[in-house]
Amino acid sequence: MNSNPATHRPIQALPDNLISQIAAGEVVERPSAVVKEVLENALDAGASNVVIRLEEGGVKRIAITDNGRGIPPDQLTLAVARHATSKIASLDELENVATLGFRGEALASIASVSLLTLTTRTADAPHAWQIENGKVSPASGAQGTTVDVQDLYYNTPARRKFLKSEQTEFGHCAEIVRRIALARPDVSFSLSHNGKAVDHWNVSAIDKRSAQILGEAFSNARLSLDESAGPLRIHGFVGLPTASKARADAQFFYVNGRFVRDKLLTHAVRAAYQDVLHGDRYPSYVLGLDLDPALVDVNVHPSKIEVRFRDSRSVHQFVFHAVSRALAQTSATAFGTVPGPMSAGSGIATPANGGTPWIAGEQTTFASQFANPSPYAGGGGGASSGSGYGNAYQNPYRPQPNGGVTQRMESYGAFFRPSANGAGINEAGASYAPANQVANSLPDDDYPLGFALAQLHGVYVLAQNSKGLVLVDMHAAHERILYEQLKNALDENSMPVQPMLIPITFFADAVEVGTVEEHQDTLKALGFDMAAISPTTLAVRAVPALLKNADAQSLARDVLREVREFGGSRVLIDRRNELLGTLACHTAVRANRSLTVPEMNALLRQMEHTERSDQCNHGRPTWVQLGLNDLDKMFLRGQ
Repeated sequence: MNSNPATHRPIQALPDNLISQIAAGEVVERPSAVVKEVLENALDAGASNVVIRLEEGGVKRIAITDNGRGIPPDQLTLAVARHATSKIASLDELENVATLGFRGEALASIASVSLLTLTTRTADAPHAWQIENGKVSPASGAQGTTVDVQDLYYNTPARRKFLKSEQTEFGHCAEIVRRIALARPDVSFSLSHNGKAVDHWNVSAIDKRSAQILGEAFSNARLSLDESAGPLRIHGFVGLPTASKARADAQFFYVNGRFVRDKLLTHAVRAAYQDVLHGDRYPSYVLGLDLDPALVDVNVHPSKIEVRFRDSRSVHQFVFHAVSRALAQTSATAFGTVPGPMSAGSGIATPANGGTPWIAGEQTTFASQFANPSPYAGGGGGASSGSGYGNAYQNPYRPQPNGGVTQRMESYGAFFRPSANGAGINEAGASYAPANQVANSLPDDDYPLGFALAQLHGVYVLAQNSKGLVLVDMHAAHERILYEQLKNALDENSMPVQPMLIPITFFADAVEVGTVEEHQDTLKALGFDMAAISPTTLAVRAVPALLKNADAQSLARDVLREVREFGGSRVLIDRRNELLGTLACHTAVRANRSLTVPEMNALLRQMEHTERSDQCNHGRPTWVQLGLNDLDKMFLRGQ
């Protein structure tokens, strides 16, 4: 039996100060919460300059000065009263909140657990006024408001014991300032701690402000984004996979200027990155979502860090597709426009219409250029029998050599013999433009990755474009190309299949045999035709045409393992990208594989027409650019 005397008390109204202290437990969790509430009030007041001064991590003192509209002296008493605000006056306004603050609890809660002094002056007032301990008196000060909070939790020592170290609390305060400064590049912010200047950001554009706050690594690896659809608009920057981090501490999402940590928005962005960022890495981004305030409810959390959308599905899809489209851009197209991905049946593309010559109706399969045809592959089944993308492409600026890059140096040198008119003559007698003419005639928009020069250690392709030197990781690049082709074919339910002339048989355990019999529809959707020919033997009768040169047995075992572990439907939905990445890795050209110049050029052309081709499926870059200025610096030219 509970003998607590409190259980026998009659119901009674709590004192106002105790109510404020209880509210402070929700609103003023730590010093950073004070910084957040006061900064939001400053921005709502139209401030264009804000100065934040902290002492001992904000526990000893938080002083925030702004140059906003200020508060008339006759309203000062109400300013620190509970549930008093100028920002809403009706239910209709509550459902259309356009300000950062609106509850009217912050200052009252802060005052209940600290020594609060508020000094303010309006534009038409002859001098400033201040309120301290409920008393209003004249003061000196410029237009705007200064909120001075000292000895936080001095009267609630139990709360103070839960605070962390001075540096930890200051770190939380600094993070709040960074979040708000990112959202408002039109406002200057200054932050100091224990009398030492820490950060200062002048009024600037969002690109400069985000570069200052998130650092050079982000500013050098970001894509701008600005899309609208109906009442929704998303804008800001998304980082490339090379700007990813081990922690999710560079993710800033704002809804109508308010920083939020919303699960729906976080999931939408993360889903957009699933094609380019696998594993435990976290993307970096600064994004703002603008919409009608009536379409979002901001009154769902005491600290206003969570929101609820009227149509959450539409918002999720809008954010997902907008970020996906931004990430689909390839850095190779920074020279000109962003090309669309090539797909089967697109017809003949030419430089005149912004494309590259290729075989009409053929799925662009690079594997046929890199390996000998499989002895088990037969015709039909939807697979193309053409010569492939690499052979179809005729480079107007580069020769088509007979030998690969591993040919003897004398034959390679003979290939570049100058002709009488200064042009080169290849082994077949066809002329080509010398290197300096090629550099001058490179069409930036058509061939941003330039043309192949050589292969380095069987791993990297060296190419020349109008900017300088391009280095390509051929395995990573080809893996991305195959992955995108597999993904597009699966999305369109048109996975081309390559039947085996002689089925591949291998020993299988009872689980693998049962998986084949149970998940035939899933396997066929992925382009595999497998059957059990005995209780311990499986036969692979067809594989996806894009993977026809890979080891059929290894492919089959990987697919069966995924299907068995996650189930057929989940493999095609949740685990699709991981599975396709694994399949693409099987067929991608391996290191130490010698490529001819036409093969290398074909790889460059496919990269230019493949979405997300500037990183592999694991988020690593597939190519880098070394400009002529970079090369000049290496060799100290001009110094």
